[in-house]
Amino acid sequence: MASVPSLSTKVQQRLTAALSSALPEARDADPLLRRSDRADFQANGMLALAKKLKGNPRELAAQVTEGVDKAGLIQDIEVSGPGFLNITLSDEAIIATLADRYADVRLGVPTAAAAGTTVIDYAQPNVAKEMHVGHLRSAVIGDAMVQLLEFMGETVVRRHHIGDWGTQFGMLIQYLIEHPHELDHKDGAESGEEAMSNLNRLYKAARALFDSDEEFKTRARRKVVDLQAGDPETLAVWQKFVDESKIYFYSVFEKLDMEVRDPDIVGESGYNDMLQDTCKLIEESGVGVRSEGALCVFFDEYKGPDGKPTPLIVQKSDGGFGYAATDLSAIRDRVFNLKANTLLYVVDARQALHFKMVFETARRMGWLNDDVHAVQLAFGTVLGEDGKPFKTRAGKSVRLEDLLDEAVERATEVVRSKAEKVGLTEQEITENGRYVGIGAVKYADLSTSATRDYKFDLDQMVSLNGDTSVYLQYAYARIRSILRKAPEGTEPAAHPELSLAPAERALGLHLDQFAEVLAEVAASYEPHKLAAYLYQLATHLTTFYDQCPVLKADTPAQLENRLFLIDLTARTLHQGMALLGIRTPERL
Repeated sequence: MASVPSLSTKVQQRLTAALSSALPEARDADPLLRRSDRADFQANGMLALAKKLKGNPRELAAQVTEGVDKAGLIQDIEVSGPGFLNITLSDEAIIATLADRYADVRLGVPTAAAAGTTVIDYAQPNVAKEMHVGHLRSAVIGDAMVQLLEFMGETVVRRHHIGDWGTQFGMLIQYLIEHPHELDHKDGAESGEEAMSNLNRLYKAARALFDSDEEFKTRARRKVVDLQAGDPETLAVWQKFVDESKIYFYSVFEKLDMEVRDPDIVGESGYNDMLQDTCKLIEESGVGVRSEGALCVFFDEYKGPDGKPTPLIVQKSDGGFGYAATDLSAIRDRVFNLKANTLLYVVDARQALHFKMVFETARRMGWLNDDVHAVQLAFGTVLGEDGKPFKTRAGKSVRLEDLLDEAVERATEVVRSKAEKVGLTEQEITENGRYVGIGAVKYADLSTSATRDYKFDLDQMVSLNGDTSVYLQYAYARIRSILRKAPEGTEPAAHPELSLAPAERALGLHLDQFAEVLAEVAASYEPHKLAAYLYQLATHLTTFYDQCPVLKADTPAQLENRLFLIDLTARTLHQGMALLGIRTPERL
């Protein structure tokens, strides 16, 4: 089915037509339509237009009111204040538009007409290291943007730029060569926890030897040279660390209910063959210059505390390559090989300066331009209840697995407390506990503007009250319960001929905004706006329940119409939550 024009779009078209008819010179004027608490919509564009044409805004508004086509859409339109237009829609128009959305599997949400290719760089853990709370936001925000952009018709290429290269591997590789059975697997598949335990044990042993044995330190440093030179034996041992780490990564991402595919994992090492060429291109173009032996790119706007320009160091004076060379090589790969129009980096806000310099360098090189652009979706810090970066009592970073396990444990307690009333089986309690716990963690992150820090408060996250995923999941489950209890033979059906109660109108008008909200979220990369929309939807639903009995409706037609409204609400909640990466259990 084709996309369904929203009610605001229809009103906008009618007002624009009336404006053009009244004043041909105002053909392209924007009526500035918005939702209002005085009516369904208010148009404020007459004030600016009258000022421009040196006319009276109330007279202009009156002309538009007389000329607007109200048939089948507008119940009432009146001039208010200095020249505002207050517009009330007909109940029939609201239900008829919602019926069109209901008939469409996509709820009337269009796919972008000019969709392109976006590479999203997110969820970037480090090989041979545990994932901690700092890895949460990139994974959760990035996954939500993948779901949203794909749903809107964009071709999305996922990239997990894992930390899989560097001098620390010399120590690990040398230790494993000398202790070859340290990463051997026992019979059967190895769990992520076992993989991380092996890596941790090996890392500590290698570090202890590196710090205490000068000869081992020398051998380890030699291995760094062998690794960077591409020695086959050294690379084979290095690959064991990458493979072992992937077992662990996949287990954590599975707990997060996220799909991570092997071809999408392209770490720092994936660009090694491009580094030399990247540096050559930058130096030969004059974009980069040698400074004390290092290849640098300078920027007038970025200066250090001493007032001197802070350069982006692409190649060190000893010939080694820094993060900048890898990131610039990745841009070349994503633009020229993957044919991306947009590069979206879901990366900590503290790396903002680095990425500004990298993007500007790529623009100077012509790799980024008016047709191909890069954006950092910067995110803030996860804080503890004390308002400081979230740490354990010992001052260490909190393990991400521990955090997720505790969230599931708390959520399972909440689910169990309601289980008897709903008649959940033990299997359903366990499954729902996982969906509610992981959903709570994701929603707490996604309902906060990405750039803001937020407090990690599990008690609040799994609360049944307030702006939480649990509240939304229970709203969905309650609708499903009502639909199951509907009299046999009664199905949800739209009845445009019925008059609507205020709570029905409010719910209907909010449902109609779903497509517009998704378009805005996809364009601005702000998933918190979708979370806010869904919370408002659940709040409208609560008011609707209080004022509009469903199963005890006055007439069969009203029963069918209210079942239709809540069924569309359920589908909208389900779709919206899925785009945030959150499950909606049928029974809670």
